[in-house]
Amino acid sequence: MSRQQQRPRNKQHKKANETCTLTINSLNSDGVGVGQHQRREMHVAGTLPDEEVKIEIEHQGQRRSIGRLLKVLKKNPQRVIPGCSLASECSGCPIIHLAYPQQLKYKEQRVTSALRFYPSLNNLKPNPVLPAPETFGYRTTAKLAISKSHGVAQIGLYKRGTHDVIDIGNCPQQHPLINKVVQAVRDEIEKQDVYVYNPITRRGILRYLAVRVSPKSNKALVTFVCAERNYREMTHLAKWVKKKVPEIIGIHQNINGSAGNVVFGPTTVKIIGGSDLIDTIGEIRMRLSPSSFFQVNHTQAAKIYNLVTEWAGLEKKDTALDLYCGVGGIAMHLARSGAKIIGVEINPEAIFNAKAAAKFNELYNCRFIAGDATDIIQDLQDDLPALKAAVVNPPRSGCSEEVINTLADLGPETLLYVSCHPISLARDLDLLDQRGYQAVELQPVDMFPQTPHVESVVRLIKKPI
Repeated sequence: MSRQQQRPRNKQHKKANETCTLTINSLNSDGVGVGQHQRREMHVAGTLPDEEVKIEIEHQGQRRSIGRLLKVLKKNPQRVIPGCSLASECSGCPIIHLAYPQQLKYKEQRVTSALRFYPSLNNLKPNPVLPAPETFGYRTTAKLAISKSHGVAQIGLYKRGTHDVIDIGNCPQQHPLINKVVQAVRDEIEKQDVYVYNPITRRGILRYLAVRVSPKSNKALVTFVCAERNYREMTHLAKWVKKKVPEIIGIHQNINGSAGNVVFGPTTVKIIGGSDLIDTIGEIRMRLSPSSFFQVNHTQAAKIYNLVTEWAGLEKKDTALDLYCGVGGIAMHLARSGAKIIGVEINPEAIFNAKAAAKFNELYNCRFIAGDATDIIQDLQDDLPALKAAVVNPPRSGCSEEVINTLADLGPETLLYVSCHPISLARDLDLLDQRGYQAVELQPVDMFPQTPHVESVVRLIKKPI
């Protein structure tokens, strides 16, 4: 039979928008259920292992397909009723339907699974995850997208797998004051007919709303992120929002004209009120600017800072280094020992805040330097005294190999690694093992209940020569 005469293959794969049933085998690192269908991985949000589900096939790929949950035919015993009516659509809380004790086990498994790839880490057994006392209402920072259709404003997160904004209304994850601000901004956008940015046409002004709250003072700092500067319209909006929410201490405008999905642009200007929010973590008062990074869960952040301080074991005669120090939360907790602390951070705004906070906490033994971590520690290398401890708290991507090598050359007695991503953590711990540092204790911390994210604190010591 010639090639032209061959019968066409019988395509057995179901097309998109057809329905099928399958069994979910596991949760992936995004908290999405994974099963097998027609020799492909089928990813279905809102499902749990061992569940039999009916789904609609939304997308078929070569190796991976995506389905939308229609009905759970056989439930996992750990399934709970989500505490949010938008759970099936919103991307903010992927495991909200999983009982909280089981969420902690899942997060511990994520850390353990990442370590298994490296023989050097075979003896490192994570402690049980430190649970969060508040599993809802803990988020003190929100960065929310804004859209508008037929005069109706939506402020919230993106619908799962799309760039359509879901109006979150009264989000159970957020601090109540954030929800109050969101409602006021939404009302005023509609009342004043504010020109909202459209990412498809790239026309419009208002793109995002960022809100930062201090739980202790119950005050908020608000930022309107705009595609271009529009002082008059944003000032009018700010005045009316501030009138509705007197807990707001300041409103800023950030300019972000880029085409991507990064929230903040390079320029921020004050519209009304104060420039910064004063917040408290543990015994330390922090100064926070609109776009500076800070942990969203104050209670769990304090646990991390206290654990790092305990494991560092500093005395007044000691010197310690804090890389990726942000606004100085860990550094200032360490400084309470009286030791000399040097914090390094690439964001100059964060360093400005850290210096101000050190001053009003009267921690004059803190020194903060703005710059790239690798460059700064290489510059400091010849002048630094022997380090009792070094702390690294890198972004999700982890430390560069250059940073790890330079740190190892500095030779601190104790190295403390704070991580927000198990995969990069395991990779870096293996590299540090090759450079003579053994990980001896790993404490996962649940910073983000209802999500798959897990923080970890690791204590490393020098291997005996």
